Amino acid sequence: MNTNKELFEHAPISKAVAVMAVPTIITMLVVVIYNMADTFFIGQTNDAMQVAAVSLSTPVFMLFMALGNLFGIGGSSAISRALGAGQDERAKHISAFCAYAALGTGVLFMLIFLVGMNGILALIGASENTIGYARTYLSYVAFGGPFIMFGTAFGHMLRGEGAAKQSMAGNMIGTVTNIILDPVLILWAGMGVAGAAIATVIGNMAACCFYLRYLLRGKSVLSIHPKQFRAGDGIALGVLAIGIPASLNNILMSCSNIIYNKELVGYGDTPVAAMGVAMKANMLVVLLQIGLCSGIQPLIGYNYGAGNTKRLKQVFRFTGMCAVALGTLLTLLMVVAREPIIRAFIDDAAVIEQGIKMMIALQLSGPVIGILFLCINTLQGMGKAVPSLVLTICRQGLVFIPMILILNTIFGLDGIIYAQPVADYVSIVIAVAICLTILRKQEAAHAKEEKEKALE
Repeated sequence: MNTNKELFEHAPISKAVAVMAVPTIITMLVVVIYNMADTFFIGQTNDAMQVAAVSLSTPVFMLFMALGNLFGIGGSSAISRALGAGQDERAKHISAFCAYAALGTGVLFMLIFLVGMNGILALIGASENTIGYARTYLSYVAFGGPFIMFGTAFGHMLRGEGAAKQSMAGNMIGTVTNIILDPVLILWAGMGVAGAAIATVIGNMAACCFYLRYLLRGKSVLSIHPKQFRAGDGIALGVLAIGIPASLNNILMSCSNIIYNKELVGYGDTPVAAMGVAMKANMLVVLLQIGLCSGIQPLIGYNYGAGNTKRLKQVFRFTGMCAVALGTLLTLLMVVAREPIIRAFIDDAAVIEQGIKMMIALQLSGPVIGILFLCINTLQGMGKAVPSLVLTICRQGLVFIPMILILNTIFGLDGIIYAQPVADYVSIVIAVAICLTILRKQEAAHAKEEKEKALE
């Protein structure tokens, strides 16, 4: 059994954050490499249309991961709070519910994607130059939907019980498998985008096998035994209350990227390919900060469940400082190495020229974007469903989508390029205001309870 009580309750803040966050940061680094691999090896074909097709298809692929996050992040938050309250049996019921819900949803969306492929291709804005490649890529990815959702969900749930290293190991196994298969299938076998999609699916299957093996060895408090499956007693509602806001971040990211690409298509296929490369590179800045902040969510949830407000705030402050430091270093790296990074993906002069400009624009919010993710994960860990929902839909929905449309109308292509950093800063201001207000209220409520106990 792996509840890591000593780590959650008594370890120094720096050690607790490091133990929980470093594996998730490494996991996200692996995810960055995983996401870059397809684009990188497709780029070695020097076919900008295949690169554009993968860029158009990525938001649709991310929907599968978003639905995995729904049950994974929601389950992780519920599991960590249950363990903090000493409810080990409830944690088993939560994990079983999330596992089967993720698999069932994966099968459902596989069928939806395969049946509705023509409509999906029209929705993402595939042109006559890219539609064939996009259809091939998405058809293979759809078959892998159940594995993508299960693997994504269970990786998060393991972190909920403190098994961050095992979660990281599963992600790494899947990613390494994908990266090894990419050059073999894309270049050596000459399969192009089909090879990229097949490698992705096999990688997710490998991760699922690792998680199942770890679980069946009996070292985890979690369970996927059918007899442990429960949806009642607030389990489904508790998972969905946090999981829906968490997954909405990915769902809205997918939707906004679809709108992003459709607006870019109005300026030709080259800007789509260039933005696809720039956004893949920018994942290093964004996902590593997400890894840091999502890593400490079980610490937040456990201490919130245990009523330890002081330790919760210490984790919040320390992680905030780490997020700014990490964001600044990563942004400087991206700015200094912008041209070599873009050129490494594709040897196309027009794509490189536009990609460099787009990459610089995306870095404008890099040093501080981690503050937004910290606020979101803190509220999710505390079980604050509505505030976390508001923050989640700000960056990629309520703020970003209007910015794309408005700035495109006013400034054209430049407006589209700078829409993301503008939306980021607006969202950060909103996030800090909401999160600090809730933390102050929580501290005041805790102080009141302590005072009342002292008077008894």
